[in-house]
Amino acid sequence: MLSVVRMVMLAGLALASALSSASAQDYPTRPITLIVPFPPGGSTTVMARNVADQLAQTLGQQIVVDNRGGAGGTLGTRAVAKAAPDGYTIGLGYTGTLSIAPSLYPNAGYDVRKDFEPIGMIGTAPSVLLVHPSVPAKTVAEFIAYAKKSPNPLTYGSPGVGTANHLAAELFASASGIKLVHVPYKGSGPAMNDLIGGHIPMSFAPIPAAIGNVQGGKLRGLAVTSPKRSALLPELPAVAETLPGFEVALRYGLIAPAGTPKPIVEKLNKALNAALASADVKKRLVTEGAESLPGTPADYAADIDKEEKKWSAVVKGLGLKAE
Repeated sequence: MLSVVRMVMLAGLALASALSSASAQDYPTRPITLIVPFPPGGSTTVMARNVADQLAQTLGQQIVVDNRGGAGGTLGTRAVAKAAPDGYTIGLGYTGTLSIAPSLYPNAGYDVRKDFEPIGMIGTAPSVLLVHPSVPAKTVAEFIAYAKKSPNPLTYGSPGVGTANHLAAELFASASGIKLVHVPYKGSGPAMNDLIGGHIPMSFAPIPAAIGNVQGGKLRGLAVTSPKRSALLPELPAVAETLPGFEVALRYGLIAPAGTPKPIVEKLNKALNAALASADVKKRLVTEGAESLPGTPADYAADIDKEEKKWSAVVKGLGLKAE
């Protein structure tokens, strides 16, 4: 009897595997929805659209970018986790939603290690350490010395509590042994305006938002937060050249709901890597201060794990909780 039951089970598994393989061969037969968990216009939407057109060409189906903002990106990311695992709903993975939000929000509504199938990384984008021209520091080392000599802790601005720019500054303060006071703003624009106006002496900001002000002399860039220099601002060193091991880069990738058949994930990964190899996508990413990072689903899974551990330690160390 047991042998018969076992044979039936094995037959069922073989049939399921065959159906999955056949499904993957035909996939996709209709448009694919790419959920971006933020409102239109930001870097996440730009990154998604940078690869969506090329993905559509490779896969032979339209990629519909669906912006679903709210709760720091957790609402849209939760929608990806709860979608049918058939390859027709995928999402944009991002540092804020996969590495920071799970610790920042009491109930993000998803587990980054259990609720998703990583498809692959799109790329990474560093920030710039910016100071107002009135700050008498031209290098990272000079800035650290200046901050240590200041009678009061220096202030810095960010788009809000728990944002990547906020945590970048806290990580910098910890690594350099200086004290800083956070001034949260309601968005990147107000924070940048106050930095230009000299109301705060320093901040971290994405390269696209910083480059015009640096080149125009309104702000001074001291360093980039990637492990090496950026092609957009090659004259700036990396913070890591002064503080070895320092790295803060926004990470973008594609994710699917857990349970999405492996052959479909692999097909999406292959299409994504083909998109990243195209000259057009490479050019678009460089314009955003980003570097493409093709790889396997396993590579992205390992990166998600590493980054979540890193940023959850910072969030918990600061005792941060989203309101």
